[in-house]
Amino acid sequence: MSIRELDQTYVANTYKRFPVEIVSGKGSLVWDSDGREYIDMGSGIAVTSFGVADEEWQRAVIEQIGKVQHTSNLYYTEPCAKLAEMLCTRTGMKKVFFSNSGAEANECMIKAARKWAAENKGADCFTIATLTGSFHGRTLTTLAATGQAHYHELFQPLTPGFVSVDAGKIEQLDEANAKTSLAAVMIECIQGEGGVVPLDPAYAKALADWTKAHDVLLLIDEVQTGNGRTGALYAYMNYGFTPDAVSTAKGLAGGLPLGATLLGERLEHVLGYGDHGSTFGGNPVSCAAALSVLSRIDDDLLADVRRKSQWVYDALNGAPGVESVSGMGLMIGVKCTKPAAEVVTACIGRGVLFLTAKDKVRLLPALNIPDEALMKAVNTLKEVLAE
Repeated sequence: MSIRELDQTYVANTYKRFPVEIVSGKGSLVWDSDGREYIDMGSGIAVTSFGVADEEWQRAVIEQIGKVQHTSNLYYTEPCAKLAEMLCTRTGMKKVFFSNSGAEANECMIKAARKWAAENKGADCFTIATLTGSFHGRTLTTLAATGQAHYHELFQPLTPGFVSVDAGKIEQLDEANAKTSLAAVMIECIQGEGGVVPLDPAYAKALADWTKAHDVLLLIDEVQTGNGRTGALYAYMNYGFTPDAVSTAKGLAGGLPLGATLLGERLEHVLGYGDHGSTFGGNPVSCAAALSVLSRIDDDLLADVRRKSQWVYDALNGAPGVESVSGMGLMIGVKCTKPAAEVVTACIGRGVLFLTAKDKVRLLPALNIPDEALMKAVNTLKEVLAE
């Protein structure tokens, strides 16, 4: 059987794959099993931060594999400790819990918030408000946190203790808090799976102020928006407030599984011995990869992400077939006059791999994508939309 036939026979039927078998790549270029070249504008859904087969990333991974690939969290390892230090130093957070994925990072953040609320506000204070249109993961608890009802339908009963409110309507937080004392508010600064929708800055500030005034924790899901994606190290930094906890994953380790939950001052000591754990969390190879990635997300790179973002906006705003452009940094959604899925399929035929998010074409290229590749990909999108 071919690779596609093997996949369709033996892999659970949960993904609607594009008809492309990727076998190799370099930077922002990938090649399929037929030798066709594509510009990668998805970076594994915002994961391969510095592209495919990045040499500095490879060196860090290979060096660590040659030392020890896994120890469990019963022992200390240098990559884990140094990555935690780097994350805290660069964010002002106090502690880090490492896991394997974004959903797990969100689970840890939820657990920490609920334990803090129980200890500080009472056992009946456990409800967390999230935003309508949000997406926080596919475990039962993070599905419950997700503010999209269609994700809930097949998996009842979900974990209780979540309520969704509409962005822009602070009064809904008042109403939710009056019904059941809120432990936390959990948000994405840009709703990625919800359609690449950034929070209005005025509402974001009002929400942050509301949580402080009501002694409610502010949790930020940076699974997709983190690690330089928006032109800041973390997207909340574009909004000028400091959360109580931050979750991140995807681009952190550049292609290896790693999630991180960053805990601020109020949550610094909430998780004690035995309260949480992860066999693979803080894996030394994944942490070595993340040190390579995070150390290169500096001011110059972030400025370049913002420059490239502005070029994409300028190129697409007002172009034939483009209704609107949304997002931040190199996390961009394009609402088209044509169906997004049709546009993406047409672009595949011309050697460019885009993604979708709801009814939009989504752009999530590597942070260091060369200008020439970015321009060629965007111009291909414009050509398809103009036809």
